[in-house]
Amino acid sequence: MRFLSMIRVNENSGQKPDERLMNDMGKLMDEMMREGKLIRTAGLRPTSEGVRVRLRKGQLSTFDGPFAETKEVVGGYAVVEAPSMKEAIDLTKRFLLVHGDEWDIECEVRQLASPEFGADGQVDRPEPCK
Repeated sequence: MRFLSMIRVNENSGQKPDERLMNDMGKLMDEMMREGKLIRTAGLRPTSEGVRVRLRKGQLSTFDGPFAETKEVVGGYAVVEAPSMKEAIDLTKRFLLVHGDEWDIECEVRQLASPEFGADGQVDRPEPCK
């Protein structure tokens, strides 16, 4: 099954990845790709460079970033291959732990909803973290 892990960041925090984080993340990504667990990953540019496209009551409109009402934004993503939600969460935890103690970030993990990725309408729910 494939899962999307979206990293949420406060883009106003001023935190930027340092050289250590980039090296450690590169090693982890290489390892997970060799194992067939990481399909794709990327960071996203700031919302100040983004555009929202909205359809409301049949009318399309666009809005240039930054988006003031948004505190936490999706700052990047990873598509992982895992036999269960529990394993997808474990893989996501590895990404988070590479960041170290100084980061305050979270990820949302969701299964891709397509039969070609193993989605059958059933999602196994692991026990909550204690």
